[in-house]
Amino acid sequence: MEANAVLDLMWILIAGILVFFMQAGFTLVESGFTRSKNTINIVMKNLMDLCIGSIGFWLIGYTLMYGEDIGNFLGSPSLFYNVKEDMHNLFFQTVFAATAATIVSGAIAERTKFSTYLIFSLLMTVLIYPVSGHWVWQGDGWLTDLGFIDFAGSTVVHSVGGWAALVAAYLVGPRIGKYIDGKSQAIPGHNMMYGALGVFILWLGWFGFNPGSQLAISGDNANAVAGIVITTNLAAAAGAMVALFTSWIRYGKPEVSMSLNGALAGLVGITAGCAAVDNFGAIAIGAISGLIVVFSIEFIDKKLKIDDPVGAISVHGVCGAVGTLLVGLFALGSMETLEDGTTQLVNAGLFYGGGFTQLGAQAAGVFGIGLWALITSFIVLFILKKTLGLRVTKEEEIDGLDNSEHDGSAYPDFRLNQH
Repeated sequence: MEANAVLDLMWILIAGILVFFMQAGFTLVESGFTRSKNTINIVMKNLMDLCIGSIGFWLIGYTLMYGEDIGNFLGSPSLFYNVKEDMHNLFFQTVFAATAATIVSGAIAERTKFSTYLIFSLLMTVLIYPVSGHWVWQGDGWLTDLGFIDFAGSTVVHSVGGWAALVAAYLVGPRIGKYIDGKSQAIPGHNMMYGALGVFILWLGWFGFNPGSQLAISGDNANAVAGIVITTNLAAAAGAMVALFTSWIRYGKPEVSMSLNGALAGLVGITAGCAAVDNFGAIAIGAISGLIVVFSIEFIDKKLKIDDPVGAISVHGVCGAVGTLLVGLFALGSMETLEDGTTQLVNAGLFYGGGFTQLGAQAAGVFGIGLWALITSFIVLFILKKTLGLRVTKEEEIDGLDNSEHDGSAYPDFRLNQH
């Protein structure tokens, strides 16, 4: 194997390991933003997302996503993928699949049956996520043909998870005591230090998520990877700052959970265009995402009355869609030489001379994948609700899922307020 090929392979594995570590970040964010009596349940769901995703994606999901194209819609499925020269890509894509699944767990925390959740996690990683991923990241996918840009998965990964979370939170219903006389009641998380540490871990992991999606680091790819690191970091910083000041103005105090979610919103927003925009575009996308996430969380909670304890629907679903659409405004584009020797600007956003073409392609991808995620998630979750049930009993919810579902306590040496 040539030196450059070895270097590229190692980079993909290292990036995949960083994305793997994001599972720890999700675990901390979700447990910190929820009550102490449900901590073990959060840990178990995130652990099983990774385990089920690893086996299920290897079993069939990877080939549904990357197998030989069938009608521009899905890959040709085969079982037990074992192309030894491609194991690094299997690992890298597996941790992406686990990320898409685990987004749902936070939105339905504190009231969902563990056994039912495991079934949905499996179907997310072997069917819902791989099919829509094929449309974008496999050379013959129908969105690839349109010129749709989603470099690392604002829509393919995050919005798919976010829209599935929306359906799940709607069907499972709000937590007991969340809405009294039609008004939303705050249910504070038990440990903001966990939440903050989780966000820092996710931010770190994103340096594998986005730059790793270059899938190479040798030669000129090194400069591309470095550029993606910067756009990713700038967007996160802008998202956190805008969410901070927006919440400060709106609520009178600099609000920690909104600031943390602002950083995540910036990261999710830039994921689609991290290789297509410059630093100014990255800051703009991060700032817009940080602004929108504050109002989206408030709208979903107070107007739609959908209970999402961690803001996953807004961070991943809404900001994933918004970030993808913004590529249609801020993409720099590139010059392409035509057969007659002339050059033409392609894949440029509206603000960079590309007109509405790229924006149209982005909109097609956002709405097409969004509909797929919403419809398939609803079908799966509705069937599960009518058969196995989605929700624990009132008594089990009040007692806490750690005790009722797992017969344990995350803090056995302390007597904590359980309500």
